[in-house]
Amino acid sequence: MEEKVMQGKPYAGNPHVRFGEGAGAPRHSGRPALLYKAIVTAACLAALASSAATVRPDATDEALLNPGMGLVYYQYSNRLWCYGSHTKPGDTLDWFPGANVIYMRIPWCELEPEEGQFRWDILDTYAQPWIAAGKQVAFRITCSESRWSYATPQWVEKAGAKGVRFKMPSIGHELRGADVEIWDPIYDDPVFLEKLGNLARAFARRYDGKPYVAFVDIGSFGMWGEGHTVFSSKLDQETTDRIVKIHMDLWRKAMPNTYLVISDDVSGHVNPAPDAEAMRYARSLGIGFRDDSLLCPPQNPPWFHANWAADHFAATLPVVGEVGHWNLLNDGRWSEEQLVASVEAYQASYLSIHDWPERYLKLNRRAIDAINRRLGYRFELREAAWPDEVRIGEPVEIASEWVNVGVARRYAGATLAWSLLTADGAVAWTFVDDGYDFREALPKLKGVEHPVKHVSRVRFGYRAKIPQMNDGVWDREVKDDPSLMGDVPTIPRGDYTLAVSLGDPDGTPRLALPLKGGRPDRRYPLGGIRLGQ
Repeated sequence: MEEKVMQGKPYAGNPHVRFGEGAGAPRHSGRPALLYKAIVTAACLAALASSAATVRPDATDEALLNPGMGLVYYQYSNRLWCYGSHTKPGDTLDWFPGANVIYMRIPWCELEPEEGQFRWDILDTYAQPWIAAGKQVAFRITCSESRWSYATPQWVEKAGAKGVRFKMPSIGHELRGADVEIWDPIYDDPVFLEKLGNLARAFARRYDGKPYVAFVDIGSFGMWGEGHTVFSSKLDQETTDRIVKIHMDLWRKAMPNTYLVISDDVSGHVNPAPDAEAMRYARSLGIGFRDDSLLCPPQNPPWFHANWAADHFAATLPVVGEVGHWNLLNDGRWSEEQLVASVEAYQASYLSIHDWPERYLKLNRRAIDAINRRLGYRFELREAAWPDEVRIGEPVEIASEWVNVGVARRYAGATLAWSLLTADGAVAWTFVDDGYDFREALPKLKGVEHPVKHVSRVRFGYRAKIPQMNDGVWDREVKDDPSLMGDVPTIPRGDYTLAVSLGDPDGTPRLALPLKGGRPDRRYPLGGIRLGQ
């Protein structure tokens, strides 16, 4: 049988795939699993060898906008004037490759200036264009800031919450308001926690479980929401751990359906231990990891806790990386090479754009392009093979090989679907192979890929049987056309294009793939197939 090799035609989107031991693989180790893998591999190879059509699609370097990953644009970065003050209203940064999340980090006092009176408009105004564009939003509400006397609203203190007063020292190249007296709450004070709980519940009523929310930082403890009390109450680590657990419990109870993350700095920003108590507790609640801030420490490599991210979080939860403010790091500490390296070191799904985005892109374009080829998950279809002609409704095997070339997993999973497209592009049939679960797809790390060969057993269409005697339809419509008697195909015979997609279990495409020629609906045409009798 002649082999046909064609160039694939998918487009740019988001790659997130690879399968553990193959579709439906048993979740155990040892000889049974190895035998299963050998059987599946042999079946794939046989299907590939016997198929009439074999496609090896061309992969692209295009930045992919996919759920659960992306570059994070800071509309608000502790201040309301940066970094969105130079961005035009409604601009969703489509011109910035990989920009998929708008992040708003603001002090509580700005969101709830009076008790129970919320300024949701300062969030919604900027979030709405991104949501409408199919992108994501993320938030952090802080209770301690170096530029506000009362990041926690003053009405919380007046309600009886206890706190401490202090002045912020100058740090590095930035004078952080040394003459401003700052009030910090006692973070386990009952009145403070009562008011914070009210805020969390109000926030949750608007945002919990919303599919467009990428993540919410737990930022209610410590300076900038990063856990620092060295300037104020100077808590030891044991006390910090106890109080941070209270805050994690509070936010998890309020937002049970949202991906929450917490800064590594709550466990000490310079902590050489292989793990930490607060990090273990976060994982027990399904709370993820973020690092504040990469490239800041003057050491090699310029970060502290890549091991916490890679060793303990990345296997099950998306990691968020925050690079320090670019304008503060351009004193010789900035390194495009280290910026790119941090993505793999942390196995990051999200990475920050922590500057005015126009300048950041202009000065770091090569690094950003390199990051977009690795950040999060990225599923390449290396090969697909199927019979040249199939019969309507009868089983057919489609063999495929996938590689996740990203640094992270697709934590929400994805389902493989095969569709038949008509000559005018209509979807004539879709068959979902729910044996594929891309949740287990291993990323490419240290140059090592984990290709997976899989055989999908699909059917296209079916044949309806019309009885001799029925409810009267035959008398009115069928008797003049004897060809309609007996088996009637539900899809016309003829030539179609086979397309592949990854998405929901019902066959709805969700993930963009790094393949040329993709359609706006995120289906990727591969080649021709004929439906026969």
